[in-house]
Amino acid sequence: MTQQERAVERKPAGRRIGKNGDGAERHEAIYRAISDAIIEHRLKPGARLREDALSDVFGVSRTGIRKILQRLALEQLVTLTPRRGASVTRPTADEAKDVFDARQMIECGLMPEVARRIAAADVSELRDMARSEREALRRGEQSTAIKLSAAFHERLARLSGNATLAEFVGRLCSRSSLILAVYGNAGHLGCDSHDHDDLIGYLEVHNGERAKAFMSRHLKAIEASLSIIEEAAEAPDLYRIFAR
Repeated sequence: MTQQERAVERKPAGRRIGKNGDGAERHEAIYRAISDAIIEHRLKPGARLREDALSDVFGVSRTGIRKILQRLALEQLVTLTPRRGASVTRPTADEAKDVFDARQMIECGLMPEVARRIAAADVSELRDMARSEREALRRGEQSTAIKLSAAFHERLARLSGNATLAEFVGRLCSRSSLILAVYGNAGHLGCDSHDHDDLIGYLEVHNGERAKAFMSRHLKAIEASLSIIEEAAEAPDLYRIFAR
């Protein structure tokens, strides 16, 4: 057993597991903690996420942890394998290409309808979201910036009025967030900081074709910025990662 595996086995004294720790609010906090650790690359691709260790770390039941891991699996941040359990999803070069190809087809296709439907209040909301993303990057908060960027793209998709496609864009953005966190450049999201503002400008004047073309260049720039180098999986020290 390696040192890291022994670290996963350690059980802190005085940790209680039971119903009191299994409320919806607590589960949401644990979900965010694990999601952040994945996107911030503290939990690396391929890292095993043992239910018993996570149960000890967070002081909730294994049933609660299992539900949280299933939610993360639906967002494709975690992979569930029979008899092996959960591990952080390891995106490959081919999978990254598939994700960005799908985003090209769907998000670019939605831009003319978004441009037709967008209102002044929507423009103001999008500009606020773009500003928050830039500020997070300036503060060096890569995980926050990645999440804000994904939220921006999902909000754009929802403005098209097609809830089904917007939900799919949301799932694609979750996968893109992991890809960016793992293979992107620190302090940079693979595009110019003003890209989202420029896109909003085309939408504000209802120029759907320019917005569509700009979205295509924007997504290609993000994909081109990735440096995909696969690393060997290792056993994470979950107590250290989620220390309070």
